[in-house]
Amino acid sequence: MTTSDNAKATRLSGWLVLDKPAGLTSTQALNRVKAKLRVRKMGHGGTLDPLASGLLPLALGEATKTVGYIMEGLKSYRFTVRWGIARTTDDGEGEITEESAARPSREAIEAAIPQFLGEIQQTPPTYSAIKVDGRRAYDIAREGGDPQLEPRPVHLESLDLVSIDDRDHATFVCTCGKGFYVRALARDLGETLGTPAHLSALRRTRVGAFDSEEMIPLDALEAMDDPQALQHYLLPVETALADIPALALTEAEANRLRSGQSVSLLKRANLERLRELENGDVVCAKVQGRAVALARFEAGAIRPVRILHV
Repeated sequence: MTTSDNAKATRLSGWLVLDKPAGLTSTQALNRVKAKLRVRKMGHGGTLDPLASGLLPLALGEATKTVGYIMEGLKSYRFTVRWGIARTTDDGEGEITEESAARPSREAIEAAIPQFLGEIQQTPPTYSAIKVDGRRAYDIAREGGDPQLEPRPVHLESLDLVSIDDRDHATFVCTCGKGFYVRALARDLGETLGTPAHLSALRRTRVGAFDSEEMIPLDALEAMDDPQALQHYLLPVETALADIPALALTEAEANRLRSGQSVSLLKRANLERLRELENGDVVCAKVQGRAVALARFEAGAIRPVRILHV
């Protein structure tokens, strides 16, 4: 990039759907993209473990204001379970804690799947970022401690057996909600099927409105010399808000929101706009199709939550 291109790149706003390679933390991947694009403000939606590869949404500029909203969306994964071995981390990086010669049949696996669907109770992995008495569980575990993690409600939308790869491995696809651990699912599948197990491979293919068809590999992005080529991959800030109701505003209403003021919608003429909104809903306020702000609908008015300069 030239000097002028670099200056322009610092003002980029939107989403890049990165194909994160295994072996990097999400933060390391983000920092490499940030160094390449020289973007002042960046964030990512939904951390991927170093073992995992696949879809990592990167928020640039104004898109960082919408990161929290994609965290609520469904996520999809393709993953492989290794039967017969349990590990401290519930993935391939931990120490072996148990071994068994038992292996589940296809019929047994398929019969076990339904009990994991819907709203279930899941105990997070010992090596997780969840805090116990103010400390991360993985820090306690690395020091030889035993963090006591309580089961918590999570949602598994779907789980399908893709293939029996060999005697020791089976590959699945799943779609799950916020806070779900695929590592814990691999562990629990093994326990249900009478053999220790751990996650041996994980690839994310969807986060909310972002899917694998929009991904750009990290090495391809770093090799990119033409700044205009990036525009092919840069998605609008509003992409993360696909599941949030949109509310069309007049220019005058938009200006009130931009200045931090609420907009009353109690007039009869506004009833159609409010037909599907409930008190407390967050909306994406737009004028002429362009996002202006994230706003909350309360007591017949919308109040700005985050102003978007896009």
